[in-house]
Amino acid sequence: MTNDHRLINRWLIPIGAVLVHICIGSVYAWSTFNRPILALFPNDPTWFRPPYITFTTALVLLGLSAAFGGPWVERKGPRVAATAAAIFFGSGLLIGGTGLLIGQSVLVFIGMGLVAGIGCGLGYISPVSTLVKWFPDRRGMATGMAIMGFGGGAALGAPINQYLIANVGVAKTVLILGVIYLIIMLLGAAILRRPPEGWLPAGWKPAEHTRKSLGHYMTRNEAIRRPQFWLLWGILFINVTAGIGILAQASPMMQDMFLKTPVAAAGIVSIISVFNAGGRFLWASASDYIGRRNTYTIFFAVQLVLFLLIPGMASNGQWLLFEVSLFTIFTMYGGGFATIPAFLADLFGTGNVGAIHGALLTAWSAAAVVGPVIITELSSRAKSALASGASRIHIYDQPLQVLAAFLAVGFVLTLLVRPLKEALQPPDVAK
Repeated sequence: MTNDHRLINRWLIPIGAVLVHICIGSVYAWSTFNRPILALFPNDPTWFRPPYITFTTALVLLGLSAAFGGPWVERKGPRVAATAAAIFFGSGLLIGGTGLLIGQSVLVFIGMGLVAGIGCGLGYISPVSTLVKWFPDRRGMATGMAIMGFGGGAALGAPINQYLIANVGVAKTVLILGVIYLIIMLLGAAILRRPPEGWLPAGWKPAEHTRKSLGHYMTRNEAIRRPQFWLLWGILFINVTAGIGILAQASPMMQDMFLKTPVAAAGIVSIISVFNAGGRFLWASASDYIGRRNTYTIFFAVQLVLFLLIPGMASNGQWLLFEVSLFTIFTMYGGGFATIPAFLADLFGTGNVGAIHGALLTAWSAAAVVGPVIITELSSRAKSALASGASRIHIYDQPLQVLAAFLAVGFVLTLLVRPLKEALQPPDVAK
């Protein structure tokens, strides 16, 4: 088992985690590649348009590689896993960029969809499982810092992509980014390591519920047989479904409901990424003080009210109130991602949290399909039923109500989460 016992300043570990996450988080800025890539492959069939199928495949592979690679990540340690993530993600972009350069869309799909997607999944979970071990006293804050990097990757990636595309073209842009991200992720991986067995911060005395999870844990297979795991799966699924549903239609919603121009709507969408990233650190840190379950209770209660009120804001032209509501929703969308690893560590212990977290991320993959389908399909049906020239203000009323119903279910699921009744076993007993 790879485990570097040389003690370093633990505050260096989040830096390594952010370096890894900020690179793989750039996947959310890939929409800037869409039109330039489509222009290179005008004759490809609709079902195999590289930008769209590549992005979707990368997200699916993120969830699957995190789920199936989780036990391997725990066995090999964060440095090996993050190095593998760097090689997969960087080489995936190099393969995809080569495909763009020589006009082979299949290479684009294999590189950016399959290979880079695996890198995303391994890179997502490897730093997080390490941080909960280095920061048993501030699990939420530590994971929030890393996962904030993932959210910030899109905010930084989009302008960088646009600048490079304008100056060197999309093929060379992807190749350049492949090299840059590979180097940055390898630097981050070099910093990552696990603390020595039984290590605790100097002078820290853990509370009883925290002490039980230190050095004791369940395996992934044991955890997924517990109802608490599936309650958290449902909680993450619903929180992501609501947020990603809005995200998928944010620009059209603002244009239809508030008559904003595409440029103005795009400006708000870019600001959303800032609140998404900031919420990951803010809410995860807050969960260290108010508790994980209370944090998600707030998420669902507040979002439920906001989703039901948004149609009225549109009817009354309350644009500023809508902006505040939208930004609030996306702090909670990001906060849900960042708080869940700490919640898992509290319940199942820190030893296998990477593997368990990987399995839970299948909720993200499912939500990435369900959320956009709900809001896109229902709004499209409402739009098709309108008379020619009629106002589109209310075409999102029904999908918002459906998502609000999901959030109500999430609120109930959160109330049902309880600590495990059986004691967690130490590493030499856990199987």
